[in-house]
Amino acid sequence: MSPNAKGALLALLSFAIFATHDVIVKILGGFYSPFQIVFYSVLLSFPLALIMLMRDATPGTLVPVHPWWLAVRTVAVVATGVSAFYAFSVLPLAQTYAILFAAPLLITILAIPILGEKVRLRRWLAVLIGLSGVLIVLRPGQTDLSLGHLAAMVAAVGGSFASIVVRKIGAEERPVVMLIYPMMATFIVMACALPFVYTPMPVAHLGMMGIIAAFAWIAGRLVIAAYQIGEAAIIAPMQYSQIIWASIFGYLFFDEVIDAATGIGASIIIASGLYIVFRESKAGTSENTPVLLTRSRPETGATPRVSIAMRVKGLIPLRSGSDR
Repeated sequence: MSPNAKGALLALLSFAIFATHDVIVKILGGFYSPFQIVFYSVLLSFPLALIMLMRDATPGTLVPVHPWWLAVRTVAVVATGVSAFYAFSVLPLAQTYAILFAAPLLITILAIPILGEKVRLRRWLAVLIGLSGVLIVLRPGQTDLSLGHLAAMVAAVGGSFASIVVRKIGAEERPVVMLIYPMMATFIVMACALPFVYTPMPVAHLGMMGIIAAFAWIAGRLVIAAYQIGEAAIIAPMQYSQIIWASIFGYLFFDEVIDAATGIGASIIIASGLYIVFRESKAGTSENTPVLLTRSRPETGATPRVSIAMRVKGLIPLRSGSDR
């Protein structure tokens, strides 16, 4: 089996676990506030995060080199975590994924002012077509747009900002700094909100919170392994397999059926994202390859981005401009 095939299989397994993670989030969302779910998810992830932080041998302090960019990233991660968990709780799984899949389109746009990326006509057309797919999913004027739809859009925008900032400062900022500040901020904000939304939890639900944390870290490690083995242009599109799991899990557990608008809109968004990924993978097309090299799950504060984890492990040099 070729390295790309092995990497693709690991990525598919990873995103299957992530999809299962999201099913548990949705189940718990029927009982608890997203603030409470995120709080326990981050709390139970701390031991795993500490193990990773102990392996970071890069010199320096925890004082950020780029405090303002790190502040932007921290706010984006906190907003993404709460918004994504809320969206999964109240929207059909497939619809939530379809909106979150708009991230590469948003990253392409953000890369222009933040990274100085030059986006030519073909990628602009892909972005515009992809955004039309988002409108098809949302169907403004035909259906009532709920707070869940807004939350999914906030998660897509926040995740895109978090991604592009890592790309911006990753060559100069310590991986530990980029990981610990958003994680601590998420924990503190959720802890402050917890007294207003807390609902007592049985042991079984607390165990499900632990499963969320464990699944997120297991899936994250598999994604890292996939990027180590295969090419980014092969691994990145595997994330779209989550729409298949959303269809299966949504039908089995929540009696959800993908309607025509969601199916058509998701197909357009995925096709646009795939075009951007493969377009950036061609030599000379993109100077920064912002989408290709930042492609992973939206960051929720409980798990690090692929690139940050790989820097901690020493798999990406601190001064390398590359990012995943």
